[in-house]
Amino acid sequence: MQDILKQLNDKRARARAGGGQKRVEAQHAKGKLSARERIEVLLDEGSFEEWDMFVEHRSTDFGMDGQKIPGDGVVTGWGTINGRLVFVFSQDFTVFGGSLSEPHAEKICKIMDQAMKVGAPVIGLNDSGGARIQEGVASLAGYADVFQRNVLASGVIPQLSLIMGPCAGGAVYSPAMTDFIFMVKDSSYMFVTGPDVVKTVTHESVTQEELGGAVTHTTKSGVADLAFENDIEALLQTRRFVDFLPASNKQQPPVRATADSPDRIEAALDTLIPANPNKPYDMKELILKVVDDGDFFELAPGWAGNIVVGFGRIEGSTVGFVANQPMVLAGCLDIDSARKGARFVRFCDCFNIPIVTFVDVPGFLPGTAQEYGGIIKHGAKLLFAYAEATVPKVTVITRKAYGGAYDVMSSKHLRGDVNYAWPTAEIAVMGPKGAVEIIFRADAGDAKKLEAKTEEYRQKFANPFVAASRGFLDDVIQPSATRPRIARSLAMLKEKKLENPWKRHANIPL
Repeated sequence: MQDILKQLNDKRARARAGGGQKRVEAQHAKGKLSARERIEVLLDEGSFEEWDMFVEHRSTDFGMDGQKIPGDGVVTGWGTINGRLVFVFSQDFTVFGGSLSEPHAEKICKIMDQAMKVGAPVIGLNDSGGARIQEGVASLAGYADVFQRNVLASGVIPQLSLIMGPCAGGAVYSPAMTDFIFMVKDSSYMFVTGPDVVKTVTHESVTQEELGGAVTHTTKSGVADLAFENDIEALLQTRRFVDFLPASNKQQPPVRATADSPDRIEAALDTLIPANPNKPYDMKELILKVVDDGDFFELAPGWAGNIVVGFGRIEGSTVGFVANQPMVLAGCLDIDSARKGARFVRFCDCFNIPIVTFVDVPGFLPGTAQEYGGIIKHGAKLLFAYAEATVPKVTVITRKAYGGAYDVMSSKHLRGDVNYAWPTAEIAVMGPKGAVEIIFRADAGDAKKLEAKTEEYRQKFANPFVAASRGFLDDVIQPSATRPRIARSLAMLKEKKLENPWKRHANIPL
């Protein structure tokens, strides 16, 4: 028996060693943790239950039969984050560069299948050189098997991808289909084709970091949601982030105890809106004053900054926030902000997370770049997402809500449950000046008359009371009372039941 136990312990030690101390030290020299160290930081201490530690590849070509390391380049299993169940896989760059083989893929698929059965999030820690070339089509088949699980799990369990090293070629499509992507600055990158191929085909000279680094994907492409300074920060912030998410689409969002009263009045909000309607203000200030304890987890802050999305809590329960940001492009909707907002709204709707929308939008961004880029279809994504959503929806118009953008931003007409406005709200087809210049174009040379008509238009339409008189608003509220009114509305909507007509699936304008 002792011999058998020794053999077991020896095998475990060999698996835990990965590619060996020298390669682990090489990871450390790049500022990266090893695959197992990452799991230790991510999960609660002592909670990790590893599966398939002894799995080895089955390849015999190109001398591979003499190179077998237990685990085959990925550590898989389950554990807890703040006591809540999660499944995790962590690719081990010290073993064959973390490359994906057939058994490597089977290990990932196994925990994804189990996560679907029990209803728990999957977190992937990606650090891989891509498909294992020695296995040929078998490794490509492995990727496709993982992709299929990503699709089946979408909207059933939350899926998070942490890019903590290379992720290139076909490997990028698994993270792309997960709900959120976090990256690490200077040590992670994602691209379909690398710098060498780009140079050969397009003659562009570009570095890995410029082509697909964390800063690129969180500021230019919008592929990733957040970029962190190092592995530790990324993993600790992931722990914080998971606390906002329900375990599956059958669960309600988690509730965290708070001493922050739902009836808290914020007097500073009464002076948030500047007297000059063209002067910007920071919409994040409103969000931070409304959420419990000022705790707001913003997503994609560096991309499409004209819309703000993220998670906070009201009375301890998770709420998704979507808000126009007057500090960027005056809060206009454009292609990128519509995509960003639509994706977030749909995630919230998948996982029973109520949506609070703060509106200050002068319209859609004009210009040939937007029209040629397909603003019509992309803008429709946000409209579609709001209209399709059946979770509780509370909307507060703080200032401008002009034209089609008023409709799009969770208006009463798109089944908004509770729609409020501040007294400073201006709800109209367009701004007073533009409207008067069209209506009274025959008087274009009479500045005095136009000014008088502009003021008349402002008095008649640039206020919330016309919309309120038609029932398109449920109430015009004191800005300082925004938190209590939202809290009461969400409490009232807790048992909301609404179903869309049966269909195989909708055909969102992609």
